[in-house]
Amino acid sequence: MLTDIVLDAFGTDKAPEAEIRGAILACRSLPVRVHLVGPEAELRDLLDEHLDNEDLPIVIHHASERIGMEEKAAHAVRTKKDSSMRVGLKLVREGKAAGFVTAGNTGAAMATAKMVLGALPGVDRPALATPMPSSTGNPCVLLDVGANVDCKPHNLAQFAVMGEIYARSVLKIKEPRVGLLSIGEEETKGNDLTREAFPLLKALPIRFIGNVEGRDIFSGQADVIVCDGFVGNVALKTSEGVGRFVRDVLRESLTRTVTAKVGALLSRQAFNEFRRRLDYREYGGAPLLGVRGVCIIGHGSSNDRAIFNGIRVAYESAVAGTNARIEQEFAKVPKRPAVRPEPTSPEATIQ
Repeated sequence: MLTDIVLDAFGTDKAPEAEIRGAILACRSLPVRVHLVGPEAELRDLLDEHLDNEDLPIVIHHASERIGMEEKAAHAVRTKKDSSMRVGLKLVREGKAAGFVTAGNTGAAMATAKMVLGALPGVDRPALATPMPSSTGNPCVLLDVGANVDCKPHNLAQFAVMGEIYARSVLKIKEPRVGLLSIGEEETKGNDLTREAFPLLKALPIRFIGNVEGRDIFSGQADVIVCDGFVGNVALKTSEGVGRFVRDVLRESLTRTVTAKVGALLSRQAFNEFRRRLDYREYGGAPLLGVRGVCIIGHGSSNDRAIFNGIRVAYESAVAGTNARIEQEFAKVPKRPAVRPEPTSPEATIQ
């Protein structure tokens, strides 16, 4: 039986070429039916060109508008009612698909998802979670990485629950270790936010290991690391920059110093493995946890391989029932006193 996944065909910087190729890869390798959303005539012509009479489960849904990377999310969401994001997310809301994937404007994707799908009961703010590579070979889930630049302590507690469930259900980690990102391991270290969040995380029915530091994102000490969106986005972008720097320096050094053919081959294999472990395209995108439906947000520079992995992550999340598990777990968490709903900005810090 095929699982239906919606793909925003006009998300990437070079859309829709990457989306078309990624959808074809996914339908060849995964038990999915991909619903491409965008201008029908353009998508139909390009799809026919790439398929060459191959029969794959790909469906096209017309959407006349695209939200660009440079557009203000709040304005675009209000004015572009036939955008590929809104049309695609409506398919998920109506039960016609199990998940949605986009590599478009992050702020617009988050705002549209929250507006169209709504938040899960008990979740005040959805969070973006991204897998980060570690020295153990297993990814570490970092959240929030940009959806909420200003957070309250209870927001971090909710992020911890959602990240722990995602690590268990999608990454198949039996007992995820959850850490709170701070400037020291001691409970008293950090700012007001982390010090107030610490006892909340400690009281949760999760395997909380206390404070962790920035270097622990890659050490494998924790499987889930929680922080506010400002800190998380800085950590994410710094990590990407360091990864590119190390990759470029390593490539240059190997080119300059390796002369023997056998040595060059072995070094090239090692380098390719190193590059693969740092490559965001292998992780497919960041799930937006806490909304009523699977929503995966990828990089604007995603290629066909990244789109394929985004569809794979959406499929795995849908099959694992991640959203239902989050809702069930929140039902077990003691309710905090009712407060006035917090205003949230649809503007994101990552694009």
